[in-house]
Amino acid sequence: MSETTITQDNVLQWRLDVRGLLERRLVEAVETVLEEELQIVLGAASYERTTVRRGYRNGGETRPITTAAGTRELWVPRARVSLPEGTTVEFHSQLLPRYARRTREVDEAILGVYLAGANSRRIRKALQPLLGEQHLSKSAVSRIVGRLKELFASWEQRDLAGESYPILFLDGFHLKVRLARKVVTVPVLAALGVAEDGTKVLVGLRLAVSEASNLWDELLTDLKRRGLREPLLLAVDGHAGLAKALTAWPNARVQRCTQHKLRNLLEHCPRHAHAELRRDYHRIIHARDGMAARRAYAEFLRKWSKLCPPVARSLEEAGELLLTFYDFPKSMWKALRSTNALENLNREFRRRTKTQGAFANDQAALTLLWGLVAFGQIKLNKIAGYHHIHNVVETWTQAA
Repeated sequence: MSETTITQDNVLQWRLDVRGLLERRLVEAVETVLEEELQIVLGAASYERTTVRRGYRNGGETRPITTAAGTRELWVPRARVSLPEGTTVEFHSQLLPRYARRTREVDEAILGVYLAGANSRRIRKALQPLLGEQHLSKSAVSRIVGRLKELFASWEQRDLAGESYPILFLDGFHLKVRLARKVVTVPVLAALGVAEDGTKVLVGLRLAVSEASNLWDELLTDLKRRGLREPLLLAVDGHAGLAKALTAWPNARVQRCTQHKLRNLLEHCPRHAHAELRRDYHRIIHARDGMAARRAYAEFLRKWSKLCPPVARSLEEAGELLLTFYDFPKSMWKALRSTNALENLNREFRRRTKTQGAFANDQAALTLLWGLVAFGQIKLNKIAGYHHIHNVVETWTQAA
């Protein structure tokens, strides 16, 4: 018993000694880097006599800095730097900004915890053992989160003239937000662009009271106002409000989401015929080419006009907009025939925000959603068949 206790105590003490040694070495390394930075600025080492000296050291000061290893006291050198006109200015480190109290890694860690669904109290509780209470106050967390809001506000108004997305997915999903003193479920309208290299980029986010056409039109008009070029293809669901708003880009081709349409068809079909309907529908959207798909489409209408007319009318409502993806290379069909690229993003949004209950306001909701993508909490993979996009853009542009 005694031998076991001593062994465990020794291991624990050894761990503490190693951790303390590493922390001291970290502080020494940072102080060395700061000294080397000052040496470069002054053009001379400490006490070095040289004709190229550009100023003189002036002691230093201790400053608390919170790093991934905890909060430590650093010795920051001070100096006066000579200017060409004969005056001097105080030296300010570029590596350690004047008022910095935390490293970028710590701020990113705090943002990561916030984006994972934690509030200020939970963030402080989670990081207190490492960073300490004194250097992680409620106001410090709020300032970091406040920076996120500022970044989002800039993103909302950014110039889009330099951005080009040949493919644009448009869809909406719902969140609980407090509006007019009551928690309500409202749609978030999202636009996801696909660049020529296949990279997916969140282009626009807007919280609306409904998915009415004028609200979608406001989002698309705002994207156009800020310089976004007309895409070659718009992949959308069948929402009537969105369909009307697409006139903002009259020359863009439209692909109706085949998954949304299948759900619509099943709603118009008796349950006992669901399996048969799926088989017939899949012959359309999984055909070997566009011609075969159109034959399957015509056969579907002939058959279901007799079996269940509401199903046939629902398919006719979408028309050949369900088949636009066949105009693209086959490797892209799976990615383009539905809005799954945006559906998957929406699914991640819902999963990450389900612990939030209801958001305090619309700005808090949109800031969090944008932050999840902007800071890599949600990864956006390249679209399938992306290596064909450049050729498609060139071919269609020449044809136009």
